[in-house]
Amino acid sequence: MYTGLLHAHNGFRWLVLLALVVSVVLAISGWLGKREWKKTDNLFNLILVIFTDLQFLVGLVLYAFVSPITKAAFQHFGAAMKNPDLRFYAVEHILLMVVALVLIHIGRSKSKKASSPEKKHRTAAIFYTLSLVLILAGIPWSRALF
Repeated sequence: MYTGLLHAHNGFRWLVLLALVVSVVLAISGWLGKREWKKTDNLFNLILVIFTDLQFLVGLVLYAFVSPITKAAFQHFGAAMKNPDLRFYAVEHILLMVVALVLIHIGRSKSKKASSPEKKHRTAAIFYTLSLVLILAGIPWSRALF
C-alpha cells in the first residue's frame, strides 16, 4: 500500500505543478495585460484547487498512516530533528505544503470575490506565485523522477 500511494503522490505532483504554473501564467498575463477575467481563468483555478486537495489527501494518508519514514521520525522525534532527511519529511515538507495549500485556497477565494478583473488577476498571481515557491521548496527532489 505504501509503495502505491507513494507512486501516486510522486506522479500526481506533476499535475499539481502543471495546474499551478498554468494558473500563475494566466493570472500574471491577465494582470499585466489588463485582460478580463474569463471562464478559463476560473476553470484553471478550480482545477488547481481540486488537484491540490487530492494531492494533500494522498499525502496526509502517507504522512499519518503508512509512511515508514514518518513513523520512524515520530518514534524518536528529538533524534529525528537532528537528522536532515527525517526532519524534512516529518516537519518541513508537510508544513510547506499545508501553507501552500492554504495560500491556494485563499487566492482562489479572494480572486473570486475581487471587484475588478485586475484585482482578480493580481490576487491570484500573488497567492499562486507564493504557493509555487513554497511547493518547489518543499518537493523532495531526490525522489522527483521516482
